[in-house]
Amino acid sequence: MNSRQPIPVVVLAGFLGSGKTTVLNHLLAGRGGTRIGVVVNDFGSIEVDAMSVAGQVGDSMVSLGGGCLCCAVDGSELDAYLEKLSAPVHRIDVIVIEASGLAEPQEMIRMLMASENPDIRYGGMVEVVDAAEFDATRARHPETERHLAVADLVVLNKTDRVDAVERARIERELAVLCAPGTPVVGADHGRIDPELLFDRRPWTETRGQLSFEDLLAEADGHDRGHDRCGHAHAAYESTEFTTEQALSPRRFIDFLDRRPAGLYRIKGFVHFGVPGHEECYEVHAVGRFLRFAPRPWGRGEARVSRLVLIGSGTDGPGLLRELEACREPAPHEAGPESMWCVLRYVARPEPEPGTEPEAEPAPSDEG
Repeated sequence: MNSRQPIPVVVLAGFLGSGKTTVLNHLLAGRGGTRIGVVVNDFGSIEVDAMSVAGQVGDSMVSLGGGCLCCAVDGSELDAYLEKLSAPVHRIDVIVIEASGLAEPQEMIRMLMASENPDIRYGGMVEVVDAAEFDATRARHPETERHLAVADLVVLNKTDRVDAVERARIERELAVLCAPGTPVVGADHGRIDPELLFDRRPWTETRGQLSFEDLLAEADGHDRGHDRCGHAHAAYESTEFTTEQALSPRRFIDFLDRRPAGLYRIKGFVHFGVPGHEECYEVHAVGRFLRFAPRPWGRGEARVSRLVLIGSGTDGPGLLRELEACREPAPHEAGPESMWCVLRYVARPEPEPGTEPEAEPAPSDEG
């Protein structure tokens, strides 16, 4: 059995010209030591600035020096390339699929959620929206509403090209078009904090050999100025919660279901302590996407819940009070049914004895 944690696969979608490639380049430039696998869907129809740095790759898979592997594929090849990228030899931490501007992200999501590859897991769908062309894009592409309905996180890009009144109008429209609670992150030039999607690892590789990351970072600095590169972080607040007491699965899921729209990401580890479910549960949420991954506690590892909550305009003390209310003083008295609300967010959950496993939630096409 594979003991590695599955690699999260994030779908980056949006119509032509919305700024997907710019967002992707910013994520690559700010990734630190994280090894990112990139899949560019329908490569022939779009220009990928990241590829122009490394050279034309055609339809082959290449290594780009800084630990980033890129593929240019069509939809029928997606599963095969994901299998190659997730091979242990590449030590990839996260995979980002840049969907074609004319792709149907719902189909990509279904393919990922139905994948039998144990080395990957669906990590959420990010929809990039052009603020300056919002109305024109909706007119040209009525399917916009369908795409927004399945998004876990919306990046409202090019906000520097609209005034405050227009931006507020678009955000009101998005609140109607997206599923309830879907966060909307404003951005200009595609600058969002990579921490919203994945953990950046400490940089350990030697610089100075014209690596892929060196080139991207240098281009970012020349084009925008180093002072502006840090602006993505200024828009977000981070709240940390730690407790040695177990959490009630039902109260914790209720907290997650009610999380405010400004809370973009939640990550960490949770101890529930329910009999039969004493494992450590890794929790990962991007927007409204939520996944738990159980794993054994390490030898000598304390049974402690640790969470990091990243958002904008959130009430940090209020979030902490709500999480404190999730603590459970007597988890050993809870029945196994109390964990069902958590297990429905675990990939391929094991059924409880004598019960049928709950079906994994399917992506919704409803707004």
